[in-house]
Amino acid sequence: MSVPSAPEWRPVPEDLSQLAEAYGVATEYWDQAGQLVKVGEATVGAVLAALGLDVSSPEAIARAREEKRLRDWRRTLPPVFVMRQGADQRLWVHVPDGRPAAAWVELEDGDRRDLEQMDYWVDPVDVDGVLVGEASFRIPGDLPLGWHTIHATSDDIPAHAPLVIAPTRLDPEAIAGNRQWGFMTQVYAMRSRASWGMGDLHDLADLATWSGGDLGAGFVLINPLHAASPVPPMAPSPYLPVTRRFANPLYLRIEDIPEFEGLAAPVRARIEELAAQLRRLDLTADLLDRDAVWGAKRTALEAIRRVPLSAERQALFDAYVVAQGSGLEDFATWCAIGDEHGAPEDWPAELAHPRAPEVTQFRADHREVVDFHMWLQWLIDEQLTRTQAQATAAGMAIGVMHDLAVGVHPEGADAWALQDVLARGVSVGAPPDMYNQMGQDWSQPPWRPDALAEAAFVPYRDMLRTVLAHAGGLRIDHVLGLFRLWWVPQGFPAYAGTFVRFDFDAMLSVLMLEAHRAGAIIVGEDLGTVEPWVQEALVDRGILGTSILWFETESGVIRDPYTWRRDVLASVTVHDLPPTAGYLRDEHVRIRAELDLLTTPEAEERENAARERAAWAAVLTAHGWLAEDVDLSTDEGLEALTVALHRAVAASPARLVGIALPDVVGDRRAQNQPGTDQEYPNWRVPMTDGHGNAVTLEQLRSGSDLLERLVATVR
Repeated sequence: MSVPSAPEWRPVPEDLSQLAEAYGVATEYWDQAGQLVKVGEATVGAVLAALGLDVSSPEAIARAREEKRLRDWRRTLPPVFVMRQGADQRLWVHVPDGRPAAAWVELEDGDRRDLEQMDYWVDPVDVDGVLVGEASFRIPGDLPLGWHTIHATSDDIPAHAPLVIAPTRLDPEAIAGNRQWGFMTQVYAMRSRASWGMGDLHDLADLATWSGGDLGAGFVLINPLHAASPVPPMAPSPYLPVTRRFANPLYLRIEDIPEFEGLAAPVRARIEELAAQLRRLDLTADLLDRDAVWGAKRTALEAIRRVPLSAERQALFDAYVVAQGSGLEDFATWCAIGDEHGAPEDWPAELAHPRAPEVTQFRADHREVVDFHMWLQWLIDEQLTRTQAQATAAGMAIGVMHDLAVGVHPEGADAWALQDVLARGVSVGAPPDMYNQMGQDWSQPPWRPDALAEAAFVPYRDMLRTVLAHAGGLRIDHVLGLFRLWWVPQGFPAYAGTFVRFDFDAMLSVLMLEAHRAGAIIVGEDLGTVEPWVQEALVDRGILGTSILWFETESGVIRDPYTWRRDVLASVTVHDLPPTAGYLRDEHVRIRAELDLLTTPEAEERENAARERAAWAAVLTAHGWLAEDVDLSTDEGLEALTVALHRAVAASPARLVGIALPDVVGDRRAQNQPGTDQEYPNWRVPMTDGHGNAVTLEQLRSGSDLLERLVATVR
């Protein structure tokens, strides 16, 4: 795998460093090994350029610094004011120096609350030849939760801005109680005999009903269901979607669509024939073929769309379209343009921006196709809602816990529709760590912190609101991204990036408000290079963290499970590692060695893995979770070790405990190898047993000794 060359490293000049600090761009950081890393001038300059700044000369840098200093002084109110309930906050209002000002809040329900002016002196500032003063008003901490509006006026000149009042803290215990456990699964890999070659929402509902009703599970954690491009080839990664707001109709169960019953007999027979061809794949261990599945499902969906909706269902569809607003129409328009013109690089230049007049005309000329894609989202919204209802009806306290990817495809629907709030010329990734020593570049454009605040965080809110509409919980992948993200300039190697700070208090507050309104529990994946204060900030807000057994070490020493954190979702493994049966057989070493991802010799890595197994075996034996005479050189011994590892997780104080579904069938194949694209068949591996045979939901539900032993550890 070729890696771009890093530009020549030079120290960051003082003026550029000050500008970087003003925009939250790091000029140094502490790596996972505890070493201070100085960022080079080229990286810092490229990241600032991605924020729309001219840093081509000392004079340009000086102008950028001055513009940043005066930005807020040039407006009456901040673009948005975000706060947590419970404590008063100061609001600034900028007016011509010496002029009177008034401010009030218009609540969501229409009520008005006048704001009290505070005795708080701030020196006036000369702004473009005009002396501007700052009046201060107290926003009371007892305002109700919600999205309200601040109004201000001076000399009859009005101004307004959104006001976000978030809960002081989420209450995970109110939802989850003392402890809940659940399966963690990749929906597409979990098939039944009725699946069309891949797992779908009906399969997910069946898993939730069975595990919740028969096994006592409180949740099922799934991969992101975000939409991929409807134009083949469909990207396999659920973590590189075209949008994070809307879902992939690939997961629809065709037969569960009410209008399916209205198909003419010949059409229905043709669809049944397509389904039968794909169902034969459910019994093989072959790699999943999303394009074949989507091709068949789209054919079926286009036929079903021609069946008229009843008056009642038409009204439901219309209401859904109104509720989702322009975001849904933009996404559907992007899909329709793709249907017409193919990949985005082949689109006419005049369709490059969603607000272009040519896009408006395209939407009008292709209304039927745009409506088709909006209809698909309504169908999947219905099936997602039904799935969550069935999960909770089976007794699950949480139900379905969705997963939110870090970002989106650089040529996807969100990158097109939200291009004014996303950074160009950079991508999100991760700095070097012990599992990927060259760093990672995920090719996703990040939010621009400044532009997102200017947009009052509404694009972020709308995305959260849509995903949470049918979720009992939400896992935030790489939750550090709400605090800071690793930005990699285009053409730079992944290790030559730097961190960019976000307004984490605002990002977390918006998340908390939307989760509170949805009644959902939030889990943040806080692994990797995460400073302790970040984890403390999550706990303070009632957001759970993540504990993965293999990462629970300190200075190379295993942490006793009894000392793990309380407010976490804990598990043995995670989707970026092989299932436990594979990990115990060095799959994580073999894959990286074959793909040339190691910076140390393979033999040394295998020795390290053997020491890791032995160290854990010693801990497990000491606690009585593993028999002393277990032979770890045998399959039976490694299965006993798998069970013992789950006992360790269950013995921890973790509020939530997850069991990876592949672990209960002895699956060994990894779903994903971080830092790779085509080198490894990421996200295309169906669930199999330890011998490589396909496992269906029906077989899973029939039970096995391993399943019973693992579930017993958490019950």
